[in-house]
Amino acid sequence: MKYSVVIVAGGQGLRMGSSLPKQYIPIGNVPILMRTIEAFYQFHSSIQIILVLPSSHQAYWSELCIQYKFIIPHEITSGGDTRFHSVKNGLQLALGDIIAVHDGVRPFVSKKVITECFDQAQKHGAAIPTIDVYETLRHINDNSSITVNRDEYRLVQTPQVFQSGLLKKAYEQAYNNIFTDDASVVEALGYSIHLVEGNRENIKITTPFDLTISQALI
Repeated sequence: MKYSVVIVAGGQGLRMGSSLPKQYIPIGNVPILMRTIEAFYQFHSSIQIILVLPSSHQAYWSELCIQYKFIIPHEITSGGDTRFHSVKNGLQLALGDIIAVHDGVRPFVSKKVITECFDQAQKHGAAIPTIDVYETLRHINDNSSITVNRDEYRLVQTPQVFQSGLLKKAYEQAYNNIFTDDASVVEALGYSIHLVEGNRENIKITTPFDLTISQALI
């Protein structure tokens, strides 16, 4: 069984308020994106790692790899206009029987979660990690709002993992703005998604507050 992971790292870091895109910011003296790649290498050292970067970032990434002596094998392809198109570009290189798609700024995903997502995708076709909603939720409609039952909702994380044929078929569809993640692309074909328990530390680092939390986790 061959495994691939497409790591999408095309963000400009605007919400971080930094001139340095968020995926390259060091936490614990190691750039976030390198920590993310390490998580999948530690899961399976023979996994095919595909990194999707903006063309304008690729020379800088090469410099970082030299600076940090980062030698984990990975392939690089260019990002697209949207996350959908970036993932689609990455899939063109993917050779695995099971393929994961992961956010480049989620370096704290646990090996247990990665393993379970791959195992369940092999069994069910599609598996994604989710966690409970702890805060109270309100649904806004026009000028009013109402509390909803939070037990009926889950927060979605990555990696989102799929059998290769299913994921590649899904990405043959034309882009639609309802595609907010890979599971939504697969669901548009009529397939169901198996849920796996995620880990709360698996945050997506997008704001200065997230960066503070990350330093604490390190």
